[in-house]
Amino acid sequence: MGEHRRPPGAAEEGAMRRSPVAAGPERIFSDLREVAARVRDGLSWEIPGSLEELPADELPAGQIAQFAQQERTRVLAAGVRGLEKLAEGRADEIGDEESVGMEAVVLLEGRPALPVRNHDFASQRGDWAVLDGHRAAIRASLSRVGRVELSGHPRLDRLGAAFLAGPDVVMTNRHVAAEFARGDGTGWTFQEGIGARLDMGAEDGGPAAEGGGPVHDVVEVLGLHEDVDLALLRVAPPAGAALPTPLAVAADAPADLPGRPVYCVGYPVHDGRRDEPDSVRRMFMDVYRGKRLQPGTATELVPGRDVFGHDCSPLGGNSGSPVIDLADHRVLGLHFGGRYGVGGAAVPLWQLVDDPLLDRAGINFV
Repeated sequence: MGEHRRPPGAAEEGAMRRSPVAAGPERIFSDLREVAARVRDGLSWEIPGSLEELPADELPAGQIAQFAQQERTRVLAAGVRGLEKLAEGRADEIGDEESVGMEAVVLLEGRPALPVRNHDFASQRGDWAVLDGHRAAIRASLSRVGRVELSGHPRLDRLGAAFLAGPDVVMTNRHVAAEFARGDGTGWTFQEGIGARLDMGAEDGGPAAEGGGPVHDVVEVLGLHEDVDLALLRVAPPAGAALPTPLAVAADAPADLPGRPVYCVGYPVHDGRRDEPDSVRRMFMDVYRGKRLQPGTATELVPGRDVFGHDCSPLGGNSGSPVIDLADHRVLGLHFGGRYGVGGAAVPLWQLVDDPLLDRAGINFV
């Protein structure tokens, strides 16, 4: 994975101030020149299609697609120039357009949000080619994460993610469950008129996409944690079906947390609070269409707080996503938030191994 090199100087910090993740390209990529060459080579194959043969009713959509392709090519070409300058020690020469372009390269190559189809993902080049060696285990993780969907809610029809963490128990964020659950003084129940379910597919291509996962009803709210952004729900599979074995949840702290390769699985949506450049936002709107695999690294355990950081693709809407160790595929944390340009934040689950709520629910600590 990317090397941890010397901290950037003042000029580099200025050039990298718009980086979409917690670290700049020089820390994410192990070889800046190799990445620049690979992206440049990819652009040489991106030849815009002709609009002359399109029927009249398809022409407007074709024009939009062609514009998006041209915009993507322009932004990435600027990013290639920026990476080459950075590799040559010329960070002080990087302009705004090149800085924006490097953001796009980071999001595409360094911290991608990979589409999930049929509980699988496409092979990657560069640093993330390592994912191929873990494909079977990652596929098992993908099939145990679903999207929380609501019925009867006045504003929402879907929320974040949840993952199977016990024999019939899923884990999500407290702020997700609070949209449909309420406390009655002795426990938790559903708000009147609202139902919830967990769609284990919801992949790019829509609900009828081939390989779409089953839909499990949420039948009980086991609890919303008082201290951390965590909630547990009981689910029931469709008639005649069985739930898969739950994901393994880390019962002990991983060694060498900073820089440890991890991945999230979730359902990113556009977050208007993010301040990414318009050109980058336009290029990545198609990310917000279904389940995504988002590789990255753990960054730090925040002292005195039940939080650890990660730099998986900084997209909105990943609430409830598991943060999974690429080495052994145990769930290290429950993602609950983050900020564009700063990174993601997760609950370190190994610190809750003796927690009464999780103990009663039979969470699969390993």
